Amino acid sequence: MDVAILTVGDELLAGDTENTNASWVARQVTARGAAVTRMLTVPDDAALIADTVREWHAAFDAVVVIGGLGGTHDDVTMAAVADAFDRELVVEDDVAEDVEATARAYRENNPELVEEYPDLHIDVDDWAATPAGAEPLLNPVGLSPGCAIESVYVFPGPPDEMKGMFELVADRFGGDVVTQTFYTPAPEGAMTELFADLHDRFDVVVGSYPARGSTPNRIKLTAADEATLSEAVTWLRDNAVVADDPDSLGGAEKGES
Repeated sequence: MDVAILTVGDELLAGDTENTNASWVARQVTARGAAVTRMLTVPDDAALIADTVREWHAAFDAVVVIGGLGGTHDDVTMAAVADAFDRELVVEDDVAEDVEATARAYRENNPELVEEYPDLHIDVDDWAATPAGAEPLLNPVGLSPGCAIESVYVFPGPPDEMKGMFELVADRFGGDVVTQTFYTPAPEGAMTELFADLHDRFDVVVGSYPARGSTPNRIKLTAADEATLSEAVTWLRDNAVVADDPDSLGGAEKGES
């Protein structure tokens, strides 16, 4: 299962907000055996979002879109996804009820804000709309719903809301991809020929990541099945100084790239 992750937001591109959502979803998807093969951040540009979703829907098994949901002026993602599928936005009764209940609970729990802003209210149609025919995903901890439309999954940007909504569909992401990580005291430059030999012998992807602080260099093997990974792991152990736990390398000199 090849998965693409699209994060949306001017604030991400400006560096005002750290894009932790993309890395979190990538870890969740990878842990379930799928492979993240594309990751991109775009601004709050409805046409660009629609074009990207349309293209990626045809190219990947699943597309995860994160951010830009709601009823404010820059929340254009849901309308863009609807446009990508040539569908209208609609308001489902259960979604409207959930949004109204969440807004009502917020007002009740924040009476001082209601007093200060007596006209505080939301336009349910703006906040609850999803593409026609899509499966609405009610927000377990926030206001804006997400949706699943064919193989495209749309989640809100706030990390706690995104994580809670992902759990609603987590079992739909899976595959046979397996990985194993090792640590080595060897300098990254000294491993070039070994990695080339490993890649020639086995159908694996070899990732090499330089030391960070006191942690030794890290090696990650990725394969399409357990048998291939096992054979590659055995060969690597026989031909290099590697360990599953960086602490087990003891006082070995840490490698540098």
